[in-house]
Amino acid sequence: MAPNEVPGETAGEIRGEARGETRRRASRYVVPVAVAGVAAATIGLVPALAASGDPDLPEITAQQLIEKIAASETQTLSGTFRVSTDLGLPALDGLASGLGGLGGGGEGSSTADPSQKLTELASGTHTLRLAADGPERQRLTLLDGSDEYSLIHNGDDVWAYDSKSNEVFHEKGAFEGPEAGQKELPATPKELADEVLRAAGDTTSITVDGTAKVAGRDAYQLVIKPKQAGSTVASVKIAVDAANGTPLKFTLSSVEGGKPVVDAGFTKVDFARPDASVFAFEVPKGAKVTEGAEEARKSEKLPEDFEKDFEKEFGGFGKGLNVIGEGWTTIAKLDTGAPAPKTDEAPKEIQGLLDSFGDKVTGKFGSGTLFKTKLVNALLTDDGKVYVGAVTKDALVDAANAGK
Repeated sequence: MAPNEVPGETAGEIRGEARGETRRRASRYVVPVAVAGVAAATIGLVPALAASGDPDLPEITAQQLIEKIAASETQTLSGTFRVSTDLGLPALDGLASGLGGLGGGGEGSSTADPSQKLTELASGTHTLRLAADGPERQRLTLLDGSDEYSLIHNGDDVWAYDSKSNEVFHEKGAFEGPEAGQKELPATPKELADEVLRAAGDTTSITVDGTAKVAGRDAYQLVIKPKQAGSTVASVKIAVDAANGTPLKFTLSSVEGGKPVVDAGFTKVDFARPDASVFAFEVPKGAKVTEGAEEARKSEKLPEDFEKDFEKEFGGFGKGLNVIGEGWTTIAKLDTGAPAPKTDEAPKEIQGLLDSFGDKVTGKFGSGTLFKTKLVNALLTDDGKVYVGAVTKDALVDAANAGK
């Protein structure tokens, strides 16, 4: 066992209750949570960021480093953040226009709506400016050439502005306090770290693997790896500021190799309190303003017979959901109860999309189509069963064969 590795009985799936408990402590270290949220919206940091040489830091165990993250008091910062995502998907340029603008938002929707705009982080490389002053004030600016998109949270107000379209999206009271719904938490960082490690089980290796220089800061490298064969995840690496415990960089790598699936981190960072003017917002002259609450009310209004029609068409869908396996190799199995649609009967644009994503596979289960990315794969069998997980093609086929 490596000197910094967590023993088998305490290493494993870092998720569930312990992970939820960590998120609920956002009031103490809002910046790591905010950064993780940007990255998870699902995110690159060029290797040159660590090229100045690995710092010589005191040795630290994985448990001590998790305790350091949990004890972080960081609530203020400003800096530049680079985000890259590579799911291994085929190029989809022009597909939306070929399908009549699919995914472009409904009639009257705002181009400044964060739920639409931030999906851009799901592919490619992007540069962002970040600023935070506690749980009540944050600002994110997405830079895209000469255009900018800004998302500002200031107290009860959330503002979003798209300079390209000169549109503003506003929502009031969209953020609950970080303590809302909070359960009783571990009393100390050590107790929190102990709970995280206990929740892990024996499916994961958690180690400290050296040091790095990120955005000019000395950092430890926390590495999380599956011990189970069959997962598409090779490793998760988190660079943690050696001085204050703030995560500075996050890298998710696939067993397929190549570019990381997600690579996100600071290129510049300053932990001083940003000026209050950073979080102020005035509607630009001539900008179209969309009120989020009004849009939500419109979307909530459904046709009178919607529920009846939905039940008629999809009432049986999802009743056959099962979970296979555990840990990193968990697979969700869904029996739709209906044969898979024939792709040769679909519109030409849809056929092209399915062909780009899917591979025909066969086995004891019969035949089907495998839809693949570098992280999550799905097998749709011709008799209407669906197998989905962050697992390899072979793992999905084995599950389908066993379930036949």
